Amino acid sequence: MTRPLHRVGFVVFDGVTMLDVSGPSEVLHQAGRVAPAYELVLVSPRGGPVTTAAGLVLGGTSAAADAGPLDTVVVAGGDRLAQQPVEQELLDAAGALADRAGRVASVCTGAFVLAALGLLDGRRATTHWRHAGTLARAYPRVRVEPDAIHVRDGRYVTSAGISAGIDLSLALVEEDHGADAARAVARELVVFLQRPGGQSQFSAALSTPPARSDPLRSLLAAVVADPAADHSLADMAARAAVSARHLTRLFRTELGTTPARWLEQVRLDRARQLLLEGHSVTVAAQGSGLGSDETLRRVFARRLGTTPTEYRARFGSAAAQEAPR
Repeated sequence: MTRPLHRVGFVVFDGVTMLDVSGPSEVLHQAGRVAPAYELVLVSPRGGPVTTAAGLVLGGTSAAADAGPLDTVVVAGGDRLAQQPVEQELLDAAGALADRAGRVASVCTGAFVLAALGLLDGRRATTHWRHAGTLARAYPRVRVEPDAIHVRDGRYVTSAGISAGIDLSLALVEEDHGADAARAVARELVVFLQRPGGQSQFSAALSTPPARSDPLRSLLAAVVADPAADHSLADMAARAAVSARHLTRLFRTELGTTPARWLEQVRLDRARQLLLEGHSVTVAAQGSGLGSDETLRRVFARRLGTTPTEYRARFGSAAAQEAPR
């Protein structure tokens, strides 16, 4: 019998978020259809049954001392990890497993366990957007990136909240078996074809408050659908059948921003997506509606504090990093 490429241990505990465990484990299980199988192990501080935050029970967990060798350790999350100090027995269990593993990951607030162990000191990391500020304040030596889906720094991989664990696991599958395997798993699970790590936890479309007026709702949808089109203030006002002054007033009243600032954010989101799909800086600039390479660089510098090329190199898949610059 062929030994699995990886034994993956999921660190769980009372109050763990169910999807932080079930989502990533199903990704790795499905990967066995197209690549060498992963062997999955549930590990808890004491072994035995663990009650999730949803009240469902995970049975058959192993104590850390009995888990055996693990290639990858995934620390699942739970709200209480961000609300109170992580108990010592959970730290001891996760620390012992992490010491022996070649790759260590966390989902959502599982990052608080890794941070409390000092494993993320001086490293980039992320967590659920709601807890990113708490993580940064509690562990100032961690370079928290609050808007990333997942972040890789050395052998540590941290992800945003809940469903982002699926994206993290797809990234691990791609790392182990290639992009084709990750795409096959994504198709099988009927999920987005692997959101790259640098994709925002909240796009402009999701973070924008819902517009109350019908003309503004229709306009926002049209711009998000085609950000590269001509969306001058006059054009948007005409589409909404209001004056430019009234449109500006609607944006301020209903969205708390200006048409220009909102449009730039929508175009930035599109440019990020194009870069992470492997397109060049020029294609990203033109396809997003930002126009020129220089404009794209200025927007990246002002809003993200980096360059388009550095952003793609940090967050893109292997295929994206090989794209022309």
